[in-house]
Amino acid sequence: MLPAAHRLRRSVDFERTVRRGTRAGRPTLVVHLLTGTGDGSADPPQVGLVVSKAVGNAVHRNKVKRRIRASAARHVGELPRGARVVVRALPPSATASYHDLDEDLGSCLHRAVRKASRGTGERRRPLAQAGVGRTGSTVDPAAEPANSTNGGTSA
Repeated sequence: MLPAAHRLRRSVDFERTVRRGTRAGRPTLVVHLLTGTGDGSADPPQVGLVVSKAVGNAVHRNKVKRRIRASAARHVGELPRGARVVVRALPPSATASYHDLDEDLGSCLHRAVRKASRGTGERRRPLAQAGVGRTGSTVDPAAEPANSTNGGTSA
């Protein structure tokens, strides 16, 4: 069982972790890891689960949650202090054994921690400034040929 101090409960924490965290996936689950939250890195790592109806009926979902919780309790010591993890179960997790889920969770956590420590998380690049091409040169719309795919009519 996952101790209460290690459980992620607030929806805002789930949302922030999924949107800003580093993602690592396997066939049965996806892990989102957010480190360095800035609000107390001395806190213990926290883990939250997302198991949707796509996984199966209530019996299957609860079985998957129990297995992932037990596996997370085994791996929580490997996580950095203050880390937040959201584990999202995918439909194949309903037929996976405990061993498969445990192996996939361990692999995902290891990869996510490695990605986060390198700083190569899945960050979005800033949008290019208007009027600047890929090489950094300014694009002059009057200098470009008028090639259009709609036959010259404006849509």
